[in-house]
Amino acid sequence: MKLFDLTGKVAIVTGSSRGIGRAIAEALADHGAKVVISSRKAPACQEVADAINAKHGEGSAIVVPASISSKEELQTLVDETKARLGRIDVLVCNAASNPYYGPMAGISDEQFRKILDNNVIANHWLIAMVAPEMLERGEGSIVIVSSIGGLTSSTMIGAYNISKAADFQLARNLAAEFGPRGVRVNCIAPGLVKTDFARALWENPETLKAVTMHTPLQRIGEPHEIAGAAVFLAAPASTFMTGQTMIVDGGSTIGVGL
Repeated sequence: MKLFDLTGKVAIVTGSSRGIGRAIAEALADHGAKVVISSRKAPACQEVADAINAKHGEGSAIVVPASISSKEELQTLVDETKARLGRIDVLVCNAASNPYYGPMAGISDEQFRKILDNNVIANHWLIAMVAPEMLERGEGSIVIVSSIGGLTSSTMIGAYNISKAADFQLARNLAAEFGPRGVRVNCIAPGLVKTDFARALWENPETLKAVTMHTPLQRIGEPHEIAGAAVFLAAPASTFMTGQTMIVDGGSTIGVGL
C-alpha cells in the first residue's frame, strides 16, 4: 500500500478557487485524485481546474460552482459530482466566511447568523449529502478546515472563533456516528496563513508582529503548508484516525515560554 496514493479517488473541495482550498485541491490532484473545484464564482474555479488539467491531464479537475449559503447549490454540487465522476471518496469543507471584525458587543444578529450558517451549518448540510454513499461503501474521508481560532480567544474575530470551535465538535460527533461504518471525519486547524481571506489580519503590521512574536517558527504560513495535512487525512496513511484535529500553526498555540 502506498500511504499517500489517491489514484482513483474523487474529492470535492469547497472554497477551492484560491488560498488554502486551492492548495488542497492541487495537492490532492498531485497524489492522483480527481478533484472538484467549487466556490461561488465559476470563472475563478475554471482557472484552477485548467491549471490542474494542464498538469495532470484532462478530466483531473472539474468545476461545479456553489455557494455554501445555499442548500440547493450544495445539493447540485453533490449531484453533479456523482453524475460526472461517479462517486465521492473525499470531502474537504474548506469554504467559510467572516463578515465582522471587532468585539462581540458590536456584531449584528445577521452577521453572527451568517458566520454560524456558513461555517457550521453549511458543513453539516454538505456532509449529510455526501455521507450516505460513503457509509454504504464502508469508506470515506471527510475533512473540515477549522482554525486555531477555535482553540484560543480573540478580541477581533470572536464569532468566527466560536464557529470554528463548533466545527471541532461537529467532527467529533460525526466521527462517532460514522465510525462503525468506516467513514472518518477530522479537522485541520491552521494558524494565520497568507491568504486573501485572512488579509485583514496579516496586513496589519501590529497583528502580524503580535502573532509571529510568540510563534516558534516566527512567521505566518503559506497555503501549500496546510495542503499536506489534507492529503494525509484523505489518504490511506490516516485510516486509523478520526474525530481529531491536526493543528498546523508554526507552533503559535504552544507559544514561546520564558
